[in-house]
Amino acid sequence: MTQRTLGGTNRKQKRKSGFRARMRKSNGRKVIQARRKKGRYRLSV
Repeated sequence: MTQRTLGGTNRKQKRKSGFRARMRKSNGRKVIQARRKKGRYRLSV
């Protein structure tokens, strides 16, 4: 079977844009805050 393009790994995804990764930086916290304000069902990956 052929591979689909742009495969990623879950670990990389979590490390870059997971909840704990967002909370590490002040700008990331702003992202979470903005998504809470907007009423997103999922705040992060």
